[in-house]
Amino acid sequence: MAQIFEFDAYSPSQVAERVQGVCLVKARLPWTMTWMLAMLAGAFIGLGALYYTLVASDASLGFAASRVLGGLCFSLGLLLVVVAGAELFTGNNLLAMAWADGCLSTREVLRNWATVCAGNFVGAVGLAAIVYLSGHTDLNGGAIGKTYLSIAAAKCSLPFWTAFFRGVMCNVLVCLGVWMAMAGRSVTDRAIAIVFPISAFVAAGFEHSIANMFFIPLALMLKAGGAALPAGAEAITVMGMFRNLVPVIAGNIVGGSVFVALVYYVIYRRLGRPAGG
Repeated sequence: MAQIFEFDAYSPSQVAERVQGVCLVKARLPWTMTWMLAMLAGAFIGLGALYYTLVASDASLGFAASRVLGGLCFSLGLLLVVVAGAELFTGNNLLAMAWADGCLSTREVLRNWATVCAGNFVGAVGLAAIVYLSGHTDLNGGAIGKTYLSIAAAKCSLPFWTAFFRGVMCNVLVCLGVWMAMAGRSVTDRAIAIVFPISAFVAAGFEHSIANMFFIPLALMLKAGGAALPAGAEAITVMGMFRNLVPVIAGNIVGGSVFVALVYYVIYRRLGRPAGG
């Protein structure tokens, strides 16, 4: 008798196999294609951050409502990456699975991460410059510009280990979102899989390195342009940006590579492999 209701998603073990295959393709894309797709991803995440800031600038919303709604809006960034196609450093931390399985060399993985991270930075900063020149930050009586400055000041003031562990937690959720999206067979499936983990990390205040590559440079531009500065804005400097990005990038790598990619490698590719396979 045919089933009326059927679980149509790929199973977890099938997802592991699909992720493995995608990782091999990503690591071996031509450099120019990787670079251009990485710049797109940086801009896409910046668009999600922009959407989030619109919500965060509305003082009439309560704390939880602002965080959750802002997180839902931020999900736009990863939706664009997954559905439209782009190369995102935090998602590409899943390449550690193919590395652990011996399918990719350490050099291939590090080359991909370095290229994609740099491309993401260029794309995010480029979008920040366009947004600054567009006058977008003047909306809501200038509240949006003030929100960017407040967000960046808080990020640049984070202690190293706080930023690191927030980066770990962020990319656990981001890579789980990417992983679950690989289980879907339609755009709708992927959207549902992405929205909840992404909105959760944003609502919880965790740190995404590529989003910070948009927030902090835009705040630097606002500061240089003579915007009224909130308390703590003295922390918004180029050095402050790198003091944030170094621990957050490190945390993102640990969260995505160790706690998602390597854990699932052990479960589905090592322990789950048939004897003699």
